[in-house]
Parts: sequence; structure tokens; C-alpha cells
Amino acid sequence: MKKFLPLFAISTALMITMSEAKTHHSEVKKSETSKVTTTFHGKASWYQISCNGGTQTASGIPLKNYGMTAAHKTLPMGTKVRVTNIENGKSVILKITDRGPYIKGRVIDVTKGAAKKLGFLNTGVVHCKVEVLN
Repeated sequence: MKKFLPLFAISTALMITMSEAKTHHSEVKKSETSKVTTTFHGKASWYQISCNGGTQTASGIPLKNYGMTAAHKTLPMGTKVRVTNIENGKSVILKITDRGPYIKGRVIDVTKGAAKKLGFLNTGVVHCKVEVLN
């Protein structure tokens, strides 16, 4: 019986990992297949806790620098958007939880973590495409 314990542990860990991968895959697939209702282009910038005047967003959800959220002037809170960096093609799906940006010519503010995934953390501002998802 003792000979089978390591094999049992390995097979259990493998089943858990496969289950988690399947769940993540289905979440990603659902987001990728969401219907795009509106598309607009403009400049995206990023913001973080220190420039938000605190940790609360307009929706009441705490701002997390590496959370996948964004600020938009008019989209309803909770709206999901796909933001694509036009320069490198990288995209992320974000949830609108805050208001802004308040600088002329910018269409969306994303968290520092989202900017890192989009590849414009060092430049601060980038041309982007924003797709509002159903």
C-alpha cells in the first residue's frame, strides 16, 4: 500500500491542475467570444493608487494597481471592455470600475497592471482600440 501513496498523490495533483486549467480556459473562451457592441479608438493612459487620491474607485471597489480594471467617463460601472494596444497588438479584458480620464484626448485609464500586460508601462500613454463587450 505504501508503494502506491506517491502515485496517488501525483495523480490527485494532476487531476486538480487539469480541473483548474479547464475552468480558466472556459472563462477565457467566454470572454473572447463576447459580442462587441461598440468600438472606439484613442489614447490610453495608466493610473495607480497614489494618483487616484486614495484607494476607492467611483464604484466603491478598492483600486488595486495590478487589478484588471479601468476608468472611463461614461460607460456604466461593471462594463467589460477589451483594450488593445495598437502598436504591439496586445490586449486585455478589463472591467470599468472608475471615472476618468480627465486629460483631453484620452479615452480610457487602465491600472498599472493592465498597462504592463499591454506593454506601455514605460511610455505611460499609447494609442489603443477599446471594444465594449456584451
